[in-house]
Amino acid sequence: GQLHDSPPIPVCQNFMVPKKEISMFPDMGKWKRSQAYADYMGFILTLNEGVKGKKLTCEYKVSETIEKLLALLGTLDRWIDETPPEDQPSRFGNKAYRTWYAKLDQEAEGLVAAVIPEDKVAAAPEIAVYLKEAVGNSTRIDYGTGHEAAFAIFLCCLCKIGALRVDDQLAIIFKVFDRYLVVMRKLQKTYRMEPAGSQGVWGLDDFQFLPFIWGSSQFVDHPTLEPKHFVDEKVVNENHHDYMFLECIKFINEMKTGPFAEHSNQLWNISAVPTWSKVNQGLIRMYKAECLEKFPVIQHFKFGSLISIQPVKP
Repeated sequence: GQLHDSPPIPVCQNFMVPKKEISMFPDMGKWKRSQAYADYMGFILTLNEGVKGKKLTCEYKVSETIEKLLALLGTLDRWIDETPPEDQPSRFGNKAYRTWYAKLDQEAEGLVAAVIPEDKVAAAPEIAVYLKEAVGNSTRIDYGTGHEAAFAIFLCCLCKIGALRVDDQLAIIFKVFDRYLVVMRKLQKTYRMEPAGSQGVWGLDDFQFLPFIWGSSQFVDHPTLEPKHFVDEKVVNENHHDYMFLECIKFINEMKTGPFAEHSNQLWNISAVPTWSKVNQGLIRMYKAECLEKFPVIQHFKFGSLISIQPVKP
């Protein structure tokens, strides 16, 4: 996978500002054969293995880069507090989000430069693009799995330049990605963001997907909690501090009214799967089909020197 301890990429690499490459449906084959697809899936699956059977509260190393990423996310969080929603007639898509986003747009490169080692600072403009793509769309004031994927790509890039390493795996998910989710939920709630390309009741969730994959992996071989338990609110309230999957369910329960089986039909179906490892495998298959093989999601992806559209070398 991407998380290796071999020497990072030599500094002479030519970084570039990523751009869109998938403009028409026939380009989808190019994406699936690309180094980007292989690297992205490799990254997701490496982390999926890394968190298997582990609680959010377990012990793990927290490096300086991880601390800096948490500070970056703290800054984004603070900007939400400093940018209250505006009074406006329409309930959804509060325009104050655009003010918040403009600040990130302006500051992203500096924020990224502060996270990465000095000798890699040339990569900041390339990597900053993925940070800006990871927080939603400022025109439509929406957020969806493509934005979430951009954040995973942002983290993958940091691994590729050697800013994050193989022993950062647990902190990447349990500290950084978890904090990212907290900030995204706050954005979604504060500015009443629309779900991007939502499949409505048939989608897994309005906004996220990856935490269900990694979160189900955390539960693999759990002695007592089975998939059928996550629809029980008592179980969720008692265990969400340890399990990312339950944090997602808790947020859904807060945001939605009515019977769980009606507002979250796919998740309800998943609760009937006998084991967590089956849930985990099923979600990975579903993620490929529903997100990574869907043109409306992939057309927005950007490719550069780190996340390359070039075909995988045979």
